[in-house]
Amino acid sequence: MLGAAGAGPSAGHPADGRRGEPAPVRRRRTQLRQAQPARSHRRCPGGARWAHCLSRRRRRLRPSVDRPRRSQADRSRRGGLQPQGRLRRARGDARRHAGRGRRVSRRHARVLERGTPRLVPLGAFRHRDFRLFWGGQLVSLIGTWMQSVGQSWLVLELTGSAFQLGLVNALQFTPILLLSPVGGALSDRWGKRRILLVTQAAMMVQAFVLALLVRSGHVRYWHVAVLAVIYGIGRAIDIPARQSFLTDLVGRPDLPNAVALNSVVFNSARIVGPGLAGLLIARFDVAVAFFLNGASFIAVLAALLAIRTEGAPDPAGRLGVRQGLIGAVSYAASTPAVAFTLGLLVVVSLLALNFNVVVPLIARDVLNEGAQGFGLLMSSLGAGAIAGAVGVAALRRGRPPLSLLAGTGAILCAGVIVLALAQHFVVAMAVLAVLGCFQIVFSTGCNTALQLTTPDALRGRVMGLYAMAFAGMTPFGSLLIGTLAERLGVRAACALGGAAGLLAVSALVLVARRRSI
Repeated sequence: MLGAAGAGPSAGHPADGRRGEPAPVRRRRTQLRQAQPARSHRRCPGGARWAHCLSRRRRRLRPSVDRPRRSQADRSRRGGLQPQGRLRRARGDARRHAGRGRRVSRRHARVLERGTPRLVPLGAFRHRDFRLFWGGQLVSLIGTWMQSVGQSWLVLELTGSAFQLGLVNALQFTPILLLSPVGGALSDRWGKRRILLVTQAAMMVQAFVLALLVRSGHVRYWHVAVLAVIYGIGRAIDIPARQSFLTDLVGRPDLPNAVALNSVVFNSARIVGPGLAGLLIARFDVAVAFFLNGASFIAVLAALLAIRTEGAPDPAGRLGVRQGLIGAVSYAASTPAVAFTLGLLVVVSLLALNFNVVVPLIARDVLNEGAQGFGLLMSSLGAGAIAGAVGVAALRRGRPPLSLLAGTGAILCAGVIVLALAQHFVVAMAVLAVLGCFQIVFSTGCNTALQLTTPDALRGRVMGLYAMAFAGMTPFGSLLIGTLAERLGVRAACALGGAAGLLAVSALVLVARRRSI
């Protein structure tokens, strides 16, 4: 029998310990060894030694006795190996080559370093709950961007002051700075889905109240300021729960893909919402934008009610809020990669990502555009962001390197300087599209790096620190840019902010290199 002949011992076998090989395979191995006696140090295209190439050739020549080889049609019908199966096989090959003292090829080195498979662009959509959450957010965020544009335009109509516009943005984002860590601790303690239901309902009520004030004609500047604070409180508790909820919906293997797709929906809404708001404000009035935003929350509330994943807290997360915050801060301070990422977020958010203040001022004062032109500028920012999000979803695997985060942060600061020099509407749209692309690469990279580094029990609290660093710096940035624009002009404000951001990012990179982060 073939199986017995191939498996039985033979006195004629060589002394190298290879048993069970047919005679043609032994002869072929001998021919290869004799044909290349002095080239054993050569490397194959993958970077491994020549012996590795010979071993791969032997595996090709060795007949499959125990298991028949599957045909191409059978492999296509069964779908081949799953991503996790391919990853396990690649890890095993890499560890075997490293353990035998051989040089590891570049492919195997990447497998050992990354530890995660390449994900398909729509891999997170395999999860039912994520699909529901994604669809609900798409509708709700369109309304959110409509309200953002409407609120900025309403403040300019009421006051005409760049400083007061920056002050409203500061009041809206100050609660995110102060309360985001608390929101993260609450999501770890009480469950993410429950927190999201409460916060989304509260923001829906805020939008309807603002719409009624505008429609009745009794709206005043202080009304907008107070409602902006209430909206900021809801966002401060909502952001950490929503960001950390993604891991519960899809799991860690699909998390990079889910973060990128979440950015796709956010920036798709950024394309549709501002443009639609500009058209509606020009044709009707600003109250329509607020009414539609309040109605859009119905979609995300319905999705949350249909989702089966609770985002239940880890037992270790049932600490008091104070103890939880202390643990999160201690973890971030003692983990260099987390501290560096949060530092980059603070710098770039403070000095570069102030588009809610900069873009309406550029539209009105530099380009002489109205509400419709302002909406188109914000839509171009969203178009670039969605292009960047799709690219991230298609190409990224595993945790992004810190060099990528620092590089994209520096590009954002330099792009703000270029925006200050734009004198034509089309040029400003192109610059904003590029800024939107790199903004999403930067923000999703920081988000993914923090979530893949942080343990599950601390994820909500660390994402609270992320929200504090990313969105919480906006109040100070808005006040800074608004004050500089009031005194020096919006172009000078953008140029100074971008230059300061470049210097700060360079300083962080120098510190990271000295500490070998």
